[in-house]
Amino acid sequence: MPRFAANLTMLFNEMPFLDRFAAAAHAGFSGVEFLFPYEFEPDELASRLKASGLTQVLHNLPAGDWNAGERGIAVLPDRVQEFRSGVDRAIRYATRLGCRQVNCLAGRTPEGVSPSHIEEVLVENLAYAATRLRDAGIRLLIEPINTIDIPGFHINTTRQALDLIGKTGSDNLFVQYDIYHMQIMEGDLARTIEKHLPAIAHIQLADNPGRHEPGTGEINYPFLFNHLDSIGYSGWVGCEYKPRNGTVEGLSWLLAENIRASSAL
Repeated sequence: MPRFAANLTMLFNEMPFLDRFAAAAHAGFSGVEFLFPYEFEPDELASRLKASGLTQVLHNLPAGDWNAGERGIAVLPDRVQEFRSGVDRAIRYATRLGCRQVNCLAGRTPEGVSPSHIEEVLVENLAYAATRLRDAGIRLLIEPINTIDIPGFHINTTRQALDLIGKTGSDNLFVQYDIYHMQIMEGDLARTIEKHLPAIAHIQLADNPGRHEPGTGEINYPFLFNHLDSIGYSGWVGCEYKPRNGTVEGLSWLLAENIRASSAL
């Protein structure tokens, strides 16, 4: 059975953020992820992780002004220094939290800039971040995102992400494969994951439509979970979904997976 990590940005959001660590552990999760740690002191977050016996699986690089609609700054030519400062900040947090992978949200494609210049800036930023993070023992990830939830987002398909990895020439840049986003953009989930498994360092899930928990939409998650086992995926699966009727009420799918795994032993 895959190792599931609770996305604390979305799950247990009925309670204050710092209380969600204990709630995730109580619900049976062994790992957590969330968008950004920067609102809190790293020591406070590390304390919550330790007290709950949780692994910090993932967080993102600083991504600009989220409340103003920014979804990353790696593609913005006039924000290179801010991006690089964000890499340093992310390393400080990830090191304190014992987090071994950090995701880069590329951002929305800027208007009035040539595609070639955007690509040059993005590749240079990714190469810089991948090197700095490798030196700290941390992997860098990039994530394709669908154009419905985030119109104008620069990376939308697995192929785009893989091409960027190739252009950087880095051995420390990987794909964060979000099943929900890729179901919308390209489908063919099982074959895509299997074909590009060596480049995929982290997987996230939500069902479609609605971005709710597994079992609420069109994606055959029992099949996909079995498939991940059969092809030897050893990373984490982040549960980045919007609970349809509350987090605890929507965890029946996880109980079913735990039962399946116990039965297989």
